[in-house]
Amino acid sequence: MLLTNFLLLSSLLFCIGVYGVLARKNGVLVLMSIELILNAVNINLVAFGVITGTISGHVFALFIVAVAAAEVGVGLALVILIYRNRRSIDLNELDLMKG
Repeated sequence: MLLTNFLLLSSLLFCIGVYGVLARKNGVLVLMSIELILNAVNINLVAFGVITGTISGHVFALFIVAVAAAEVGVGLALVILIYRNRRSIDLNELDLMKG
């Protein structure tokens, strides 16, 4: 496959992820959209690593997978905490700051 195919796939995933982050109001769906963005970056890194014949793209992709796993853990913990306090995970209701 050509590099262009991988770049098109990753740009499509990235755009879907950005749309999900901007348009969705559910906290879990926003986390899933962020995962799409990170996976788009991983596709780019691995594709460029294969094309250039270096292993650095794969190493960075593994690093991003580890960061994404940590991000999901913290994000889901926050979503559960929000649900326990407000009985909803609608992100529009979180814009109120109480001091």
